[in-house]
Amino acid sequence: MKELELKYGCNPNQKPARVFMEDGELPVQSVNGKPGYINLLDALNGWQLVKELKETTGQPAAASFKHVSPAGAAVGRPLSETLKKVYCTDDAELSPLACAYARARGADRMSSFGDFIALSDRCDKSAALLIKKEVSDGIIAPGYDEDALEILKRKKNGGYCVLQIDEKYVPPATEKKQVFGVTFEQGHNFIQIDSGCLKNIVTERKNLSGEEQQNLLISLIILKYTQSNSVCYVKDGQAIGIGAGQQSRIHCTRLAGDKADKWWLRQSPQVLALKFKADVKRADRDNAIDVYTGDDYEDVLAEGTWQHFFEEKPPVFTREERKSWIAKNTDVAVGSDAFFPFGDNIERARRSGVTAIAQPGGSIRDDNVIEACNKYGIAMAFTGIRLFHH
Repeated sequence: MKELELKYGCNPNQKPARVFMEDGELPVQSVNGKPGYINLLDALNGWQLVKELKETTGQPAAASFKHVSPAGAAVGRPLSETLKKVYCTDDAELSPLACAYARARGADRMSSFGDFIALSDRCDKSAALLIKKEVSDGIIAPGYDEDALEILKRKKNGGYCVLQIDEKYVPPATEKKQVFGVTFEQGHNFIQIDSGCLKNIVTERKNLSGEEQQNLLISLIILKYTQSNSVCYVKDGQAIGIGAGQQSRIHCTRLAGDKADKWWLRQSPQVLALKFKADVKRADRDNAIDVYTGDDYEDVLAEGTWQHFFEEKPPVFTREERKSWIAKNTDVAVGSDAFFPFGDNIERARRSGVTAIAQPGGSIRDDNVIEACNKYGIAMAFTGIRLFHH
């Protein structure tokens, strides 16, 4: 098949829409449903991301994509009892691939609402049963077990988009796209992210633990497929905060750090003790937790809207309590797709438990950034690799 018709382009008024190959066959086919333009962008970027994660770590990987950037991505490490509860996996027995998706989806559940999923491995029943319960637009994987495919085909009244990718496909050395009728051409970004990227440690602290190294590599691979500017916080083999598409580097760092803090706050005793009403849906729970862990929740309590979600009025999660809990997070790694121009990025990252950083280096203020790392005992590697993606 050389061509695939799409529902529409970026917007419903942009018709007709299609994807096609100038040479050869399409590496992707629709097994069920009909994808849209943005679905395909998410799918193809997501597939490249999880494929590289699997190749680098040797573990199955998953990504949750929204608007051509990952909301979350992870490798298939087992879940703690706390994360099982936070990620709404109930008591299900999870395969490594299902663990990867639970982590990818659970990093930023609000942003992942209506995601497009990418899996590095053949989708099994365990992963499909998790996906069945979530609001999602579609999935791409190199294959599907028969029972998994039947589960996925029943989503969205039979219209769930299921794509299968040829895992052996290698893109041409050059790629093209059009903007305003003008054709752009560049070499495909085949750069490899591996341990060699982390050799140039420029801080006083020269050692990276094996865990820090893997988390840094995961962050850099995620950034390779995230709309720039971008910064990614990683812990325990999964993204916990991604700041994408910001014009200012510090805004990326703040956005990703705030998401990392929210992820950690969801594991606090105060949040785990919340008693939701039985009829409150998953998305509404996620929204309520987001509000509960925010600065304006006292106003929400005063207005009485808590009654829509909770069986009983929850106590205020004070700013001091939240700050104290966030301070317990540690062993977080941060990657940046371009250099940090100011030390304020390090100051913000440090508040979210960051102990290791990887960035290209090359700023005229590198000394200031290194000094900020040394102040907190953070190890920082200059990769020499910029990872802009547009």
